[in-house]
Amino acid sequence: MVDAILGLQWGDEGKGKIVDFFAPQYDIIARFQGGPNAGHTLYVGGKKVVLHQIPSGVFHDNTTNLIGNGVVLDPVTLKRECDTVASFGVDVKKNLFISHRTHLILPTHRALDKASEIQKGNDKIGSTLKGIGPAYMDKTGRNGLRVGDLLDKSFTTQYIRLRLKHQRLLDGMNFQEDITEWEEEFFEAIEFLRSLNVVNGEYFINEKIAAGKKVLAEGAQGSMLDIDFGTFPFVTSSNTTTSGVCNGLGIAPQKIREVMGVTKAYCTRVGGGPFPTELHDATGEELRQLGNEFGATTGRPRRCGWIDLVALKYACMINGVTKMIMTKADVLDKFQDLSVCTDYGIDGKESGYVPFQMTRHQIKPSLKHFQGWNTDTSAVTTYAGMPEKMKEYVKFINEFVGVNISHISNGPGRDQIVTV
Repeated sequence: MVDAILGLQWGDEGKGKIVDFFAPQYDIIARFQGGPNAGHTLYVGGKKVVLHQIPSGVFHDNTTNLIGNGVVLDPVTLKRECDTVASFGVDVKKNLFISHRTHLILPTHRALDKASEIQKGNDKIGSTLKGIGPAYMDKTGRNGLRVGDLLDKSFTTQYIRLRLKHQRLLDGMNFQEDITEWEEEFFEAIEFLRSLNVVNGEYFINEKIAAGKKVLAEGAQGSMLDIDFGTFPFVTSSNTTTSGVCNGLGIAPQKIREVMGVTKAYCTRVGGGPFPTELHDATGEELRQLGNEFGATTGRPRRCGWIDLVALKYACMINGVTKMIMTKADVLDKFQDLSVCTDYGIDGKESGYVPFQMTRHQIKPSLKHFQGWNTDTSAVTTYAGMPEKMKEYVKFINEFVGVNISHISNGPGRDQIVTV
């Protein structure tokens, strides 16, 4: 049995906390896509921890954690994270497993990412410059190196061959930066990676399922950043939707039971790309400050706006979401008035569909207004104790989207999650 948790917006929905909350109910937490551009924030013993590569169940003693083949892995980032996790008394060599088929991010992938973004000038897509896009390009181009290759005597030869290919591309892009230090870090981290549990991921996960183990598949980024169904070209390089669970772990579709979609009570986005409900005024800035909306990976200020129900309904449709989880509801506590987007105005016509190419239209959101609850909800522990105005807000979203919100997060703490 496999359940999935994934983002329904443009990432940064608070998935890390939600995975951490549900993790004790599962035997295995498995990351199925993405790379170190993900930033899943947890609070462990009152301390903030941001995980970029390791699944968010790593702090639970009885939970096995798997990095699946759909992930692109930066050994340097992984080693740093393992050191951080170990400082909390967690033995990663005991409860962390990595699929043979997981592709590696090389130092030259990071260089190519940076060189490409520089060349785009004003047309930047907002890459995190972690090398994710170039690593996935090598994967689809059948050039990439995988974790299993580390166990082969010819790994260094394979590395040099790929590095030379990348260097020719970098020379053509006039990239002059010295990456020697990056390589030194990389090979040190490679030795550490060899000491971890490298497994045949698809057999590993299917044997666990056959033995009756419960698996939670953890997604990174958000559905509106999906390479196929997101706001192309301002998207990530992997499938962030439910289909990515099958490709990224090697499991069959019928094994998936619940699909839990995470959405903020409002909307945010990092980097470039369309954002129909973005607020460029004092309200948008207030959302940013109250929600501490700065990227967990990049530190960049997030763009903020009202919740977009057109996009949310679309994301629930393509994912087959069975229940939604709303995060950061407490951020709206201080607002007298709230709005939600129910339609897009495109070329003078109202539409409830996400268009093929958002960047080709000036989209004017149709907003429905709500009276805010203007009450501190951060200490509320039951849904019955929530303000009636919040319940009206939640009820409208449930009915509009056609999927019910099952849990509401009303603060950063592990215990600040209310069952609806």
